[in-house]
Amino acid sequence: MKTTLTWLILSLVLLGFFSPDLQSQIPYNQQWPSFRGPWGCGFIENSKTVSTWSTETGEHIKWKTPIPGLSHSSPVVWDDYLFVTTASNSKNNESLKVGLYGDIDEANDSVDHEFKVYCLDKNSGKIIWERLAHKGIPKSKRHTKASQANCTPATDGKYLVVHFGSEGLYCYDFKGNLIWKKDMGLMNPGWTNTPGIEWGYSSSPIIYKDRIILQCDIPKSPFIASLDLATGNEIWRTSRGDEAQTYCTPAIYSKNGKTQVIANGYMHIGGYDFETGKEIWKLSNAGDIPTPTPVIANDLIFLNSAHGKNSPIFAVKPTAVGDITLAPDSTKNQYIAWSVKRGGAYMQTPLIYEGYLYNLQVNGQLTCFDALTGEVKYKESLKEAFTASGIAADGKLYFSSEEGNIYVIKAGPVFQQLSKNALKDVCMATPAISGNTIYFRTQHYLIAVE
Repeated sequence: MKTTLTWLILSLVLLGFFSPDLQSQIPYNQQWPSFRGPWGCGFIENSKTVSTWSTETGEHIKWKTPIPGLSHSSPVVWDDYLFVTTASNSKNNESLKVGLYGDIDEANDSVDHEFKVYCLDKNSGKIIWERLAHKGIPKSKRHTKASQANCTPATDGKYLVVHFGSEGLYCYDFKGNLIWKKDMGLMNPGWTNTPGIEWGYSSSPIIYKDRIILQCDIPKSPFIASLDLATGNEIWRTSRGDEAQTYCTPAIYSKNGKTQVIANGYMHIGGYDFETGKEIWKLSNAGDIPTPTPVIANDLIFLNSAHGKNSPIFAVKPTAVGDITLAPDSTKNQYIAWSVKRGGAYMQTPLIYEGYLYNLQVNGQLTCFDALTGEVKYKESLKEAFTASGIAADGKLYFSSEEGNIYVIKAGPVFQQLSKNALKDVCMATPAISGNTIYFRTQHYLIAVE
């Protein structure tokens, strides 16, 4: 009965009967359907997750399954199924350079790669099926810190959508049957200030109702698009104008029968009508290589970024219309509830949990804000390099360092580190949660901690 109720409520959510501001009231005990879970919020309720574990002794390690290749995509979970993607080269020597550095170097991937999808039993870690989506030399390059499989899959419980950037968009059913595939063209974002550099596409698809939303801020003709989930047919495509090359996954805001697609960016942060793709509002002057996903909480839209001269955090009201860009000397206006000009994150999506916004920067600087007012509650340094975004459950925050150390922090306005757990492997992907289990994707393994 409990599983049936969860399925019914989540189905109603996906059909739009509940809005994101009600997400904390919904018992997501099972599903983590896309990047950062339901609604991209980064947490679930009614779970009991652990603070300490050990990969050496096996304490609280439910299973550990090796996954070949290199991928920074996160796991997604629906019922008992867990899905991940990967890209393996023919020499089995995928290079990865982690840590704090500013090189713009590209990895040498000029050999055949296999772009694969894996389905695992979330309870045992056993691989149920694997599918080869594409084989060939990658059409675009990647940064030395990136992978050829950065995009997290998305599912609605019937379809599984995976995006391999320049290697295409694919839709499978839960038995691994290919429903359709679509060539989206060359997806090769880099840095606008250095034309010709390619760092790897990373914007994950999201599913809402019967649509797929894709944000494609690529060098030539950046756009955001809506596709039919069942067929892959394009419903609308909206130009992103002179937008810089970005790596952001879009988000959905839905309330009172009106739904917006929210896109982070540099010059074109904005809201788009879900049905038509028409731009509703626009905000500029963010970091010039934005990566974080928009987050919906407290009936506000939170956006952050950090690169170049700008590193803002914005809390935007969903009633926004037109150009809402702040005046140079302002931190709020009619449509921006609060903002900070410096302090946003370059890579990580902020975590908003139980009324507080936790902003983690690549150098380990963790800042806790009151999500409604922007008041700073604390600043602490975790003293490592971070790329993965934080997640939360059971009153605890989980932050994964690039070296695979998981910091468990007590939620709330006072900093309290509960533990630090070593996965003994590089960790670039944001974890997933289902039930009482946290699923960590490391460079070489999927690890279930329960």
